[in-house]
Amino acid sequence: MRWEDYLAIFFLILLLVYRWSTANYNFFKDRGIDHHKPYPFLGSMWKMILLQKSMFDLTIELYNQSNSKVYGIFEQRTPILMIRDPELIKKITIKDFDHFMNHWNIFGADNDDPHDMDNMFGSSLFSMRDTRWKDMRSTLSPAFTCSKMRQMFQLMDLVANDSLQCLKSDQYSKDGFEVDIKDYFTRFTNDVIASTVFGLQVNSFKVRKNIFFMLGKKLTELTILQNIKFFLFTRSKKVFGLTLFDKKSTDYFVRLVMNAMKYRQENNIVKQDMINMLMEASGMIQTDKTKSGIIRNWNTSEIVAQCFIFFFAGFENSAVLMCFTAHELMENEDVQKKLYEEVDQVNSDLEGGQLTYDALMGMKYMDQVVSEVLRKWPAAVAIDRECNKDITYVVDGKNVEIKKGEVIWFPVSGFHRDPKYFKNPEKFDPERFSDENKDNIQPFTYFPFGAGPRSCIASRFALIEAKAVIYYLLRDFRIVASKKSTIPMVLNPNGFQMKPKNGFWLKLIPRNKNF
Repeated sequence: MRWEDYLAIFFLILLLVYRWSTANYNFFKDRGIDHHKPYPFLGSMWKMILLQKSMFDLTIELYNQSNSKVYGIFEQRTPILMIRDPELIKKITIKDFDHFMNHWNIFGADNDDPHDMDNMFGSSLFSMRDTRWKDMRSTLSPAFTCSKMRQMFQLMDLVANDSLQCLKSDQYSKDGFEVDIKDYFTRFTNDVIASTVFGLQVNSFKVRKNIFFMLGKKLTELTILQNIKFFLFTRSKKVFGLTLFDKKSTDYFVRLVMNAMKYRQENNIVKQDMINMLMEASGMIQTDKTKSGIIRNWNTSEIVAQCFIFFFAGFENSAVLMCFTAHELMENEDVQKKLYEEVDQVNSDLEGGQLTYDALMGMKYMDQVVSEVLRKWPAAVAIDRECNKDITYVVDGKNVEIKKGEVIWFPVSGFHRDPKYFKNPEKFDPERFSDENKDNIQPFTYFPFGAGPRSCIASRFALIEAKAVIYYLLRDFRIVASKKSTIPMVLNPNGFQMKPKNGFWLKLIPRNKNF
């Protein structure tokens, strides 16, 4: 063949790929829905794919491009209905939940192979669908009741105290010291999850390179290469035979859970953690609950997956909440001063003793601060749902039909930064959530943990964990800017994770110069 023939074949292939990538781009035009004009191959997300904007900033940008209650965007070639109306979100997540029960099936959640440990996202509560999701939600819900939170808080409090003592001894300087607060908080969340989920005692502050922390960090750090792998996995897993995570890391967690279950069965050991609860539900261990309750036939991959997804989400998302809380306290000295006064009062009431669950729950201004952090910096930038039964809504006098298999989006960061719902949204103002003001927030414009029955099951856990570590940090240190601090906050456009360009660097100044 001549070179002209190769060139012709190349352009023919390119044309076919182009036609394939743009085949759905008339989807919204044909339905008369206002929409973003997509780019070939990249859709509406091209600025994120080309590392020009973070997912957080891009979602806000897309949200602000229309005043329509329903706005069409494209995730590469997949059309997505962005829902911009609080009342419509209420209908979808509450009244019509049976039409939108599931998340978008990008992780292959229909895989029922009990021995497939390569797709733990697909077997997790987040990705489970229909009755499997309902059953697993029922199984795990008792782990997050008030009584369970009280028990888990004792473990959190121990970790918080240990982490603070290590911070004081390792980096103490009466004039203050710079610290990568993200590293500090991820070690804290790592140790909390190790104890509450896996029943392990792991001190990541003293044993800084312990395998539990290092492999967890490897799993949750989404590099550019990992983002590309994620893209290929969610679209062509079966074609390329890809696994989403490093096999050495996932194998470690599989062995960890499997060995724990085997040891507990053989030695009749009961612990108050997630593994124990899943074993009870599956009838693997006999207790009063299993004798009278329903036995659910969870396979091994499903049990491992629940522990894995809780670790993955808790390790990263909880740490990010803590990081942005510390950053906002650093940037807003008046807020930090007021919160410290509350912390100091609680510490005085406790006579300098151990923090209690009731004392933490009674800290109103702490709750306002954390709520405002979640408003300004929600970890869930957007929330998706997949339609499982056709439904039609009347929006501004027009019929909007959503068919089975189509995807919708709730742009959380867009709502949270909309001046229509939150006056001066760029300002960090905890008073929005005071007793006097919080009832003025329009329902379904603030939903950092999702909305309806499919909201985050571990939201209470994450809030308690964050408040506890912030309490101890603020009790003993004043948080100020360091030379490396990112001021004003500019997010790194690399990938899905929310982090500043220069990292979460702060300076901590001891309040007690003599400790």
